[in-house]
Parts: sequence; C-alpha cells; structure tokens
Amino acid sequence: MHPSKPRTTTAQGPRFRAAVVILLATLGLVALVAQPAAATDDDVPWTVKTAANNFGADRQNYSYTINPGGQLEDGIVVVNHGTTLLHLAVYAADGFTTDAGQLDLVKKDAQSTGAGAWVHPDRGDVTVRPGESVEAPFAITLPADAAPGDYMGGIVTSLTQVRDSNGTDVERRVGIRIRLRVAGALKPSLSVENLHVRYSDTPNPFGKGDATVTYTLHNTGNAILTARQTVSLSGPFGRWGVAAGTIADSPPLLPGDTRKVSVPLHGMAPTLRLAATVTLVPLLTDAAGSIGPLAATTATTYAWTIPWALLLAIIVLCGFVVAGLAFRPRRQGQSSARMLTSESVAQQPRERETSDP
Repeated sequence: MHPSKPRTTTAQGPRFRAAVVILLATLGLVALVAQPAAATDDDVPWTVKTAANNFGADRQNYSYTINPGGQLEDGIVVVNHGTTLLHLAVYAADGFTTDAGQLDLVKKDAQSTGAGAWVHPDRGDVTVRPGESVEAPFAITLPADAAPGDYMGGIVTSLTQVRDSNGTDVERRVGIRIRLRVAGALKPSLSVENLHVRYSDTPNPFGKGDATVTYTLHNTGNAILTARQTVSLSGPFGRWGVAAGTIADSPPLLPGDTRKVSVPLHGMAPTLRLAATVTLVPLLTDAAGSIGPLAATTATTYAWTIPWALLLAIIVLCGFVVAGLAFRPRRQGQSSARMLTSESVAQQPRERETSDP
C-alpha cells in the first residue's frame, strides 16, 4: 500500500496546532486419467482399453520414449456393452490442461501439432457388434526434427448423435491418453510469475490481519512437471514469519502451460514492509513412472503494510496530549494573575497607614 502524501500546514500558536491534530484524527476515522476424453454421459455403451502386446497388458494408458524419426505400432480395444451395433470414429488428438486442472484432448475438428499429429490410426472408424470387442491398430511416427521433451495426446473413439430438438450434434467421446517423450536433452524448468501480495488490515490497533498471495506457475521447460508449493510471509529481517497451510500439488503442467494460484494466509502483523516468498519443487516423472523432486526455485516480492488502525490510535492520543498542553499555560497565567491581584489588595492598607501624619 502506498498512502497519499499528507499536506503540511504551518501556523503559529499551540491552539491551532492542537486543532489541526484533532481534525486529522477525525478525518482518519471517516476515511489425465486412463480416459481423458471421457464422454459427457454416464450411459455411454462402450469402453476402451489398451491392447495386450509387447508393451504389456492392462496398461492404464500409453507411455513411450521414441527417438526423433522413430516409429512404433500399438492398438486400442473397443468393447461394446450395449445391445445395438456401434459405428465409431477413431482419431488422434493433442492433449491440453483445462482450467480445472484436468487433462483433456482437443476436439476432432481442431488441428493437432504435437503428439496428435504423429499418431495415425490404421482406419478412421470401427464397427463393433453388441457384446463384442474390436482392436483398432495405430502407428506413431516422429519427424526427424522432433524437438526433445514431453508431449501429451490421445487416441479417441467417438459417436456423434443428434440429441435435442434443435438438431444440435453432440459428440460422445471415450479415449486413452498417450504420453510421449521424444529422446534428447530434457530441460525441466518451472518459474513463478506475476507474484503479488495483498494485505487486509484489522480494525484492532494491536491485532493481526490476513493476506492473499497470488502468482502464476509457468512450465518454461520441455518436460511435464508437477509443482510442490510452499508460501510464507515475513516482516523486516525475516521476523514475524507466517507460513501457509499445506498446499496441494499442482496438476501436471505441460510444457508451456501456465496456472494461476491464490493462497490465503492468516495472522500476519502489519510490519510496514512485508515479504512474500513462494518456493517451488518441480516433480518429474521418468519413463518408468517414478516421481523425483528437482532443485527448488524461489521467488519473493514485497509490499507495504501500513498499520492504519495503530497510527490512527496514536494520532488521536497525540491530539489529546497536544490539546492538554495547549490549554495548560492559560490556566497557569490566570492563576498567577489572581495571586498578584491578591497581593496588591493586601498591601494597599499598609500604604495608607504610613501616609497619615
């Protein structure tokens, strides 16, 4: 907070100064999962699973590490649990993170530029009889100049139906995500951007207020990362520190992703100069699925926290003190004048007696 610069008034006399102080005091009082492209309905009559092959059986999703220019083949199995014939479209799509932190896949008509562009189903549709399953093969072919790093995509099966009286087409999708790592130099990196702290003062002159720390997580590297976060506040010289409670790890952040975070903190005294510190520990998942912490990164910002309630109390107190001092000399002068008058009256008869012959 940056208070406005007060005006300076110069005047003569203690009464005027006392009045100014009291007036100022008065003014102060006024003043992705196994099926990231899940269908929107719970009654979708089919499910999908990974094919059983050299990559394993009963996999939750697809995960590969491929050299630039490399190629491999895999498959997705579609199971019809309904009582009617299913004719489904099959396509690949890029992955993205939703505002809610969920991994999802772009729609069929969206252009894919990463993993979705490198995955090629053998056929664009599949027909499955009731109670049966069909395997739909697909191939992954990387360009020779594919940049090293992590990519997220998926293989999707979809059914487009007319669902309302307006004739609006609704696409019901079920798919499995594909996590693809292009071999090469992996450069994981997370940064804290747009770090701010907002302090809410308390009306209690000796109380403690609340603060909110906001910032943006930015994955500036080429690996998918999760951020483990800690946030703290402190006064000058690192004293009067307050730490936030446990903050949940961020959802997986794809390379280039950003995510806004807001963290409340309670019980912080207004110490004039407030420091807010955010520490991130990036969590990296390797090809085997193990999660390992990387070197922490820290960012700090500062804010002014003026204790207005305390200052107002001090101003009011000073106003009363100054007012009392301003009126004290007048009372002393009146008392001295009364004493002098009494002494003069007492001395007058004696002067008359000495003047008689």
